[in-house]
Amino acid sequence: MLVHVRAALVLLAAFSVICGIAYPLAITGLAQLVAPRAAAGSLLRVGDRIIGSELIAQSFTRDAYFWPRPSAAGTDGYDALASGGSNLGPLSTKLIERVRGDIARLGLSAPIPADAVTS
Repeated sequence: MLVHVRAALVLLAAFSVICGIAYPLAITGLAQLVAPRAAAGSLLRVGDRIIGSELIAQSFTRDAYFWPRPSAAGTDGYDALASGGSNLGPLSTKLIERVRGDIARLGLSAPIPADAVTS
């Protein structure tokens, strides 16, 4: 039995190194070579300061901008450290109330593209 446990532990260690370290490093290195800007998060910069990402919605406060895509990231939305979907389903009353509120706030009328009011 000790032979089987030893073999299992050796394989566990080997595959942990291969799948958990070597493969992710190889894919990250390949991504950096093929598409360095996308692999780094498509960051937007003003001078030396990072102001956001092309991939994550931004909150705009001036009238010069279009209405931004809704964000469910963080408690106030648009938190790049907590970006992701809300995971609310199409029958969720919480989602329906938020979408209706966005439609009313924007003064939109049907037909409305789903991307304009969903995150």
